[in-house]
Amino acid sequence: MNALPEDSVDLIFADPPYNLQLGGDLSRPDNSVVNGVTEDWDQFDTMDAYDLFTHDWMKAARRILKPNGSFWVIGSYHNIFRVGTILQDQQFWVQNDIIWRKTNPMPNFRGTRFTNAHETLIWATKTEDARPTFHYDAMKMMNDGVQMRSDWTLPICTGLERLKKKSGEKAHPTQKPESLLNRVIMATSNPGDVIVDPFFGTGTTGAVAKKLGRDFIGFEMEEEYIIHAKRRIEKITTGTGQAIAVTPSKRSAPKVAFPTLLERGLINPGTMLYSSNSEHRAQVRADGSLISGKHTGSIHQVGASVQGAPSCNGWTFWHFQTPQGPTQIDALRSIVRQQMAEAV
Repeated sequence: MNALPEDSVDLIFADPPYNLQLGGDLSRPDNSVVNGVTEDWDQFDTMDAYDLFTHDWMKAARRILKPNGSFWVIGSYHNIFRVGTILQDQQFWVQNDIIWRKTNPMPNFRGTRFTNAHETLIWATKTEDARPTFHYDAMKMMNDGVQMRSDWTLPICTGLERLKKKSGEKAHPTQKPESLLNRVIMATSNPGDVIVDPFFGTGTTGAVAKKLGRDFIGFEMEEEYIIHAKRRIEKITTGTGQAIAVTPSKRSAPKVAFPTLLERGLINPGTMLYSSNSEHRAQVRADGSLISGKHTGSIHQVGASVQGAPSCNGWTFWHFQTPQGPTQIDALRSIVRQQMAEAV
């Protein structure tokens, strides 16, 4: 990462060693052995050694991340609290912590404590005032039209998605499911963005990035993992065009002031506007303000005043009459935005 240019990366997804500190072999009730994480890359002599390792890679990641880029790191109870502390010590700003609730976690075979059924992701930015990409409406679309929450219920990597060695053993002990990376990359990046994974493993980040039309850079020191990752990614067709487009966010749409509707002849002075239940009504004035009894002001101010509310979204509160019935004035704003898009 130190070889990459400063402020050059749009998104970083890091799945570092968890420092699991496993003691002895773990067996199932039928005495079969559980394949845990025993690789050298997950072994650290002390917590201080792990903290220093975390500090170093995170410092390198921070340097290459763009000012408005997104930084993601995932971990379990073994490491995520230490990682989170160092993240904040380096002045990253936490946007969300996400709980990945596994639908099919490995049971606690010894029966000595709760089953570890989740992992934690931290989504952060370089500064508090950063404005990272966030496709709110796309995430809502992926969640049956309901605002997506910070607890994600997804299965662990199994079946055909799980890469195997010729012997039939797992190619990587902690391969992440593509569904998890799909959600991260869809939510916080755009087609053509550059994504970096400092712990590439068998290439889940690269595989999903390629499908979604993003560029990626992966770092991995285990030669066997690199071979599996290359084979995997070579089989994937790069996503392009409308296939990888996402539902645009209303927050990213061009600003349109209500008086613009009058200037474009979409609504006329003197038009009466109504609340959805027809309990309140107001008249449009030539300068784009409204008047309702003793209340005057913008569509938002008058909407709030007639309800005795502290605030109001006038675009959705006020309606005008059409042959098809009452229609939100927001429909007229959509027409203006479409005209603006066609003019570009």
